[in-house]
Amino acid sequence: MIRIFTYRLTTYSTWGRMLLDWERILVTTIILADDHHIVRRGLRALLETEQGFKIIGESGDGLETIKLVENLKPDILVLDLMMGALNGLEITRQVLSRSPRTSVIILSMYSDESYVIEALRSGAKGYVLKASPTEELVFAIREVVAGHRFLSSTLTEKALDSYIQKSKDAQSDNLTIREREIMQLAVQGHTNAQIAEILCISRRTVESHRASLMRKLGMRKFQDLVYYATTHGIIPVSDSNKAEFNENIEPNPASSSNKSKSTGKEP
Repeated sequence: MIRIFTYRLTTYSTWGRMLLDWERILVTTIILADDHHIVRRGLRALLETEQGFKIIGESGDGLETIKLVENLKPDILVLDLMMGALNGLEITRQVLSRSPRTSVIILSMYSDESYVIEALRSGAKGYVLKASPTEELVFAIREVVAGHRFLSSTLTEKALDSYIQKSKDAQSDNLTIREREIMQLAVQGHTNAQIAEILCISRRTVESHRASLMRKLGMRKFQDLVYYATTHGIIPVSDSNKAEFNENIEPNPASSSNKSKSTGKEP
C-alpha cells in the first residue's frame, strides 16, 4: 500500500514537472520597458489578451530595466528607444551581456536609418514603430520568438538587408559600458555632477571617463560628441540643443583639468 502510494506521488510529481516544462516552452515571458506609465499600461492590456504571452514585469527606468531583466530573464524585452537615464541602445547592450537568452524588440517613434542601424548593432532582434498598427507588435514578438529578425512594415526587406550589412561593416567605437553611459547622459544635457549622482560615482570619475571617451573617438570639442550622438542614433536631434546649452555653462573636463594645473586647485 505504501509502495503504491509512493509510486503515485512520484508519478504525479513527474507529470507535474513535465507540465511545468511544457508551460515554459509554450508561454513567452515578456518584460515591458517604457518611461511612460500610460504606454506600459496600454502594452500590457494589448499583450495579455494574446494566447501564450505572459507579462512578468515592467519598468520605467533604464538602470532598473537592466536589473529586472537580469533577475527574471524573460524571453522578450519590449523596450522604448528613448528611456530616461539610459537609452534603449545601451540598455540592449547591457541586457544581452547579462541575459543572453533574452531577445530585445525596440519600440520607437523614430524611423531614421541611424536609429535602426544602431539598434541592430546593439543586438536588437526587432524594431517596431510606435505609429504601427497594434497587431504589428504582436507579430513582431512571435517572429522574434521563432528566431527571425523583424522590422516594421514601413521598413522594407531591402532596407533590412542594407542595415544589417552596414551594421557588420561599421567599426566599433571601443568604448566601455561606463563610457557609453556617461556619453549618453552628457549629450542629453546632464552636467558632470548630475551624471555622478545618477550613476552613483564620483564627479572626478565622470570627468576621467569623459576625457577617455573623447580621446578614443578622436574628438576635442563637446559639439563634435553631440554630432556623433545624433548621427549614431544615441539621442534625437531635438535633444542636442539642450546638450550644447549645458556645455556652455560647464567646462570640458580637459579644459577643466588644464585650468586646475595652472591654479594648483582641484577641479
